[in-house]
Amino acid sequence: MSWIERQHGTWRGAVRALLALAALHGGRLEAFRLRHPQRVRRVVFVCLGNICRSAYAHQVAMQLGLSSASIGLATTTGAPSPDTAMRAALRCGADLSAHRATDFHDFTIQPGDLLLAMEIRHAHELQRRLFAHDDVQIALLGLWCDPPMPHLHDPYTLSDAYFDHCYARLRQAVQGLHLTLTRSAP
Repeated sequence: MSWIERQHGTWRGAVRALLALAALHGGRLEAFRLRHPQRVRRVVFVCLGNICRSAYAHQVAMQLGLSSASIGLATTTGAPSPDTAMRAALRCGADLSAHRATDFHDFTIQPGDLLLAMEIRHAHELQRRLFAHDDVQIALLGLWCDPPMPHLHDPYTLSDAYFDHCYARLRQAVQGLHLTLTRSAP
Protein backbone atom coordinates (compact mmCIF):
# COMPACT_ATOMS: atom_id res chain seq x y z
CA MET A 1 0.00 0.00 0.00
CA SER A 2 1.35 3.41 -0.92
CA TRP A 3 1.89 6.37 1.38
CA ILE A 4 -0.87 8.23 -0.46
CA GLU A 5 -3.39 5.46 0.21
CA ARG A 6 -2.50 5.36 3.92
CA GLN A 7 -2.42 9.13 4.44
CA HIS A 8 -5.08 10.41 2.04
CA GLY A 9 -7.06 7.39 0.85
CA THR A 10 -6.66 8.06 -2.88
CA TRP A 11 -4.80 10.32 -5.29
CA ARG A 12 -7.93 12.48 -5.41
CA GLY A 13 -7.82 12.75 -1.62
CA ALA A 14 -4.16 13.79 -1.77
CA VAL A 15 -4.83 16.44 -4.41
CA ARG A 16 -7.81 17.82 -2.48
CA ALA A 17 -5.69 17.89 0.69
CA LEU A 18 -2.93 19.83 -1.08
CA LEU A 19 -5.40 22.29 -2.57
CA ALA A 20 -7.03 22.75 0.84
CA LEU A 21 -3.65 23.39 2.46
CA ALA A 22 -2.83 25.94 -0.24
CA ALA A 23 -6.18 27.66 0.43
CA LEU A 24 -5.45 27.65 4.16
CA HIS A 25 -1.98 29.12 3.77
CA GLY A 26 -3.29 31.62 1.22
CA GLY A 27 -5.79 32.93 3.77
CA ARG A 28 -8.84 31.79 1.80
CA LEU A 29 -10.32 29.73 4.64
CA GLU A 30 -10.66 32.46 7.26
CA ALA A 31 -14.46 32.30 6.96
CA PHE A 32 -14.29 28.73 8.26
CA ARG A 33 -12.42 29.39 11.50
CA LEU A 34 -14.23 29.49 14.82
CA ARG A 35 -14.65 33.15 15.73
CA HIS A 36 -16.82 33.01 18.85
CA PRO A 37 -16.17 29.84 20.88
CA GLN A 38 -18.10 31.26 23.84
CA ARG A 39 -21.30 31.22 21.74
CA VAL A 40 -21.15 27.49 20.99
CA ARG A 41 -23.96 25.50 22.60
CA ARG A 42 -23.76 22.36 20.48
CA VAL A 43 -21.29 20.96 17.95
CA VAL A 44 -22.74 19.38 14.81
CA PHE A 45 -20.41 17.25 12.68
CA VAL A 46 -21.21 17.34 8.97
CA CYS A 47 -20.11 15.20 6.06
CA LEU A 48 -21.86 13.85 3.01
CA GLY A 49 -23.37 10.55 4.17
CA ASN A 50 -23.21 10.78 7.99
CA ILE A 51 -22.09 7.15 8.18
CA CYS A 52 -18.29 7.36 8.59
CA ARG A 53 -16.54 10.65 9.41
CA SER A 54 -19.25 12.70 11.11
CA ALA A 55 -20.65 9.62 12.84
CA TYR A 56 -17.25 8.81 14.35
CA ALA A 57 -16.50 12.44 15.31
CA HIS A 58 -19.90 12.56 17.05
CA GLN A 59 -19.01 9.47 19.09
CA VAL A 60 -15.67 10.99 20.15
CA ALA A 61 -17.42 14.24 21.13
CA MET A 62 -19.95 12.34 23.23
CA GLN A 63 -17.09 10.49 24.97
CA LEU A 64 -15.65 13.91 25.85
CA GLY A 65 -18.99 15.15 27.18
CA LEU A 66 -19.69 17.66 24.41
CA SER A 67 -23.25 18.44 23.45
CA SER A 68 -23.16 17.14 19.90
CA ALA A 69 -24.95 15.75 16.87
CA SER A 70 -24.04 14.66 13.35
CA ILE A 71 -25.70 15.02 9.97
CA GLY A 72 -25.15 14.37 6.28
CA LEU A 73 -25.64 16.77 3.41
CA ALA A 74 -26.85 14.05 1.05
CA THR A 75 -27.87 10.91 2.88
CA THR A 76 -30.83 8.75 3.77
CA THR A 77 -32.05 9.29 7.31
CA GLY A 78 -31.86 6.01 9.19
CA ALA A 79 -28.98 4.48 7.20
CA PRO A 80 -26.49 2.58 9.38
CA SER A 81 -22.74 2.91 9.23
CA PRO A 82 -21.04 0.32 6.99
CA ASP A 83 -19.23 -2.60 8.58
CA THR A 84 -15.82 -1.16 7.67
CA ALA A 85 -16.61 2.07 9.53
CA MET A 86 -17.93 0.18 12.56
CA ARG A 87 -14.82 -2.04 12.71
CA ALA A 88 -12.51 0.97 12.37
CA ALA A 89 -14.40 2.80 15.11
CA LEU A 90 -14.09 -0.21 17.42
CA ARG A 91 -10.34 -0.31 16.79
CA CYS A 92 -10.31 3.33 17.94
CA GLY A 93 -12.47 2.78 21.02
CA ALA A 94 -15.88 3.89 19.73
CA ASP A 95 -19.05 2.00 18.88
CA LEU A 96 -21.04 3.01 15.79
CA SER A 97 -23.45 0.06 15.88
CA ALA A 98 -26.35 2.18 17.13
CA HIS A 99 -25.61 5.13 14.83
CA ARG A 100 -28.18 6.03 12.19
CA ALA A 101 -27.65 8.74 9.61
CA THR A 102 -29.60 11.99 9.71
CA ASP A 103 -30.07 14.02 6.56
CA PHE A 104 -29.63 17.79 6.78
CA HIS A 105 -33.29 18.32 5.85
CA ASP A 106 -34.42 16.13 8.76
CA PHE A 107 -32.36 18.04 11.32
CA THR A 108 -33.28 21.16 13.28
CA ILE A 109 -30.56 23.81 13.43
CA GLN A 110 -30.49 25.60 16.79
CA PRO A 111 -29.03 28.94 17.87
CA GLY A 112 -25.49 28.39 19.12
CA ASP A 113 -24.77 25.45 16.80
CA LEU A 114 -21.23 25.10 15.50
CA LEU A 115 -21.39 23.12 12.26
CA LEU A 116 -18.10 21.35 11.61
CA ALA A 117 -17.47 20.36 8.00
CA MET A 118 -14.98 17.72 6.88
CA GLU A 119 -14.28 19.34 3.51
CA ILE A 120 -14.20 22.87 2.12
CA ARG A 121 -16.98 22.07 -0.37
CA HIS A 122 -19.17 20.94 2.53
CA ALA A 123 -18.49 24.19 4.39
CA HIS A 124 -19.47 26.20 1.30
CA GLU A 125 -22.66 24.17 0.95
CA LEU A 126 -23.49 24.83 4.60
CA GLN A 127 -22.96 28.56 4.00
CA ARG A 128 -25.35 28.39 1.05
CA ARG A 129 -28.01 26.51 2.99
CA LEU A 130 -27.70 28.53 6.20
CA PHE A 131 -27.25 32.04 4.80
CA ALA A 132 -30.21 33.32 6.83
CA HIS A 133 -28.88 31.95 10.14
CA ASP A 134 -26.71 34.53 11.89
CA ASP A 135 -26.90 32.59 15.15
CA VAL A 136 -24.76 29.62 14.03
CA GLN A 137 -21.11 29.22 13.05
CA ILE A 138 -19.47 27.05 10.39
CA ALA A 139 -15.91 25.78 10.70
CA LEU A 140 -13.64 23.12 9.25
CA LEU A 141 -13.03 20.37 11.80
CA GLY A 142 -9.59 19.58 10.40
CA LEU A 143 -8.29 22.99 11.50
CA TRP A 144 -7.96 21.45 14.98
CA CYS A 145 -5.58 18.75 13.68
CA ASP A 146 -1.86 19.18 14.34
CA PRO A 147 -0.80 20.15 11.74
CA PRO A 148 -4.09 21.57 10.40
CA MET A 149 -5.75 19.43 7.72
CA PRO A 150 -8.68 21.35 6.20
CA HIS A 151 -9.64 18.39 3.97
CA LEU A 152 -10.54 15.16 5.78
CA HIS A 153 -11.10 12.78 2.88
CA ASP A 154 -13.98 10.31 3.02
CA PRO A 155 -12.80 6.80 3.97
CA TYR A 156 -15.97 5.12 2.66
CA THR A 157 -15.01 2.07 0.54
CA LEU A 158 -11.29 2.66 1.20
CA SER A 159 -8.71 0.58 3.08
CA ASP A 160 -8.65 -0.21 6.77
CA ALA A 161 -5.31 1.59 6.98
CA TYR A 162 -6.86 4.81 5.68
CA PHE A 163 -9.93 4.42 7.91
CA ASP A 164 -7.59 4.18 10.90
CA HIS A 165 -5.59 7.22 9.79
CA CYS A 166 -8.73 9.25 9.09
CA TYR A 167 -10.25 8.33 12.44
CA ALA A 168 -7.01 9.23 14.23
CA ARG A 169 -7.16 12.67 12.60
CA LEU A 170 -10.81 13.05 13.55
CA ARG A 171 -10.11 12.07 17.17
CA GLN A 172 -7.23 14.57 17.37
CA ALA A 173 -9.40 17.32 15.87
CA VAL A 174 -12.34 16.69 18.21
CA GLN A 175 -10.01 16.63 21.21
CA GLY A 176 -8.47 19.93 20.06
CA LEU A 177 -11.92 21.43 19.58
CA HIS A 178 -12.92 20.24 23.04
CA LEU A 179 -9.88 22.00 24.50
CA THR A 180 -10.73 25.21 22.65
CA LEU A 181 -14.32 25.15 23.88
CA THR A 182 -13.29 24.29 27.43
CA ARG A 183 -10.86 27.22 27.56
CA SER A 184 -13.54 29.65 26.37
CA ALA A 185 -16.22 28.48 28.82
CA PRO A 186 -17.24 31.07 31.41
